[in-house]
Amino acid sequence: MDTFDYFRQICTIPRESGNEEGMRKYLLSWAKENGFEAVRDKAGNIIIRTGATAGYEDRAPVALQGHMDMVCVKVPGSTHDFEKDPIEVYEDGDFLKAKDTSLGGDDGIAVAMAMALFTDPDAKHGPLEAVFTFREEVGMDGAFALDGSLVKSRKMINIDSDEEGIVYIGCAGGIDVKGSAKYDMEDVPKDWDTLEFTVSGLKGGHSGGEIHNQRLNAICALTRMLESIQATGVPFRLARFDGGTKLNVIPSNATCSVCVPEDRKHDVVSKVVETFNTIKEENKYEEPGFTMAKCCSRHGAVRMDKALDVESTMLVLNALFTSPHGVFTMSKAIPGIVETSDNLAIAKMDNGAFNIRFHIRSSVDSAKHYLADIIRTGLESFGVACVIDGSYPAWTPDPDSKLALFCAKAYEDLTGKKPVITAIHAGLECGVINSRCPGMDSVSIGPDMFDIHSTKERLSISSTKRTYEFVKHIVSIIE
Repeated sequence: MDTFDYFRQICTIPRESGNEEGMRKYLLSWAKENGFEAVRDKAGNIIIRTGATAGYEDRAPVALQGHMDMVCVKVPGSTHDFEKDPIEVYEDGDFLKAKDTSLGGDDGIAVAMAMALFTDPDAKHGPLEAVFTFREEVGMDGAFALDGSLVKSRKMINIDSDEEGIVYIGCAGGIDVKGSAKYDMEDVPKDWDTLEFTVSGLKGGHSGGEIHNQRLNAICALTRMLESIQATGVPFRLARFDGGTKLNVIPSNATCSVCVPEDRKHDVVSKVVETFNTIKEENKYEEPGFTMAKCCSRHGAVRMDKALDVESTMLVLNALFTSPHGVFTMSKAIPGIVETSDNLAIAKMDNGAFNIRFHIRSSVDSAKHYLADIIRTGLESFGVACVIDGSYPAWTPDPDSKLALFCAKAYEDLTGKKPVITAIHAGLECGVINSRCPGMDSVSIGPDMFDIHSTKERLSISSTKRTYEFVKHIVSIIE
């Protein structure tokens, strides 16, 4: 079986972060069937080993590393159940895509490549290990809990980046801000109506890999539309707000319900539509698919009998409106790389309970804490209680990494092209695993993938083939 055969098998197994048990059983069964040594550490990571091929017995072991989980998102209205339904993979030219969901090439393709290499009859290599972690997408839990004593290798190739021809030697760290507040819901006057507004069609995507592209955040867009109602002088009350799904996904959809006086609702709708059109014009190049739907209780919206009062409505909206999203600073050490950013990832208000969550990334530890404190201070000024947690360290770039220099030369020898050696703003497990395995030297590579963590995720077939051959080449010559 080749990489794509294994990948398609992996796509039949539910593996949203926190639901990796099916993947564990699949990998352990596969290892047993093929006579590979396999262990599951106490936390739930899987480590699989195979011996050297003939003539390569004196080589040092090398680890191939990826994570078992994936980010699960789907298009609005999809009935896909990520707890039991397989990902429906299809080919579109040079790309693998998924029907109505994220694909899970991040990081199923790493698992598939390692499995293919272990069973490739033409592969030549010294001892190999495959280190498969869990819950990478929600805090690198598996990497933090990894039993480093079980990993024999001190050279590791992480296959979790998404651009061919780049050797990554560093990545951002991260931290989360969680805000919450509780408000009383009050009866809505009988002569008021409920308006429902929904924004959708945004690209969304990975909050690290795409943050520099200034993609529009659906929560920010909808909040701006609601804030504009103040200019009409019409009192309005928030009944419901729902935007975002995952900490590491830029929100692409958001919806809300607001209550307004029946005789002034046309003024409100007119102002919201006007603001939507302004936002759409501002983002016409990056977000051509941006759309809005609107309706009232007479035409499909659920009539809300209770809502926040006017004062509480403004506290929630002002907390959202003043919350930052996007690039905060660019790196001064590596030109063109984002240093610090945040993703306003989730905002929900229902039955008076308001919850808001941010994921911050930075290659500078003090900077991520600084931005977290800015967000916390802003939210607390509107009465939103905050908790800051989920911190994980940056993988500090080592320009003198012997493995990175070796892989760069191997890539040039194989392809005739010089790779780029750099750092990435997204989070990778290398720094954490290095700390669990003292003396580990790591690099991260991967095939071309686009719009990961979104329903538009696609994986290049030709790039995957070339990346596999590159990994196969590395393990054949590394000592």
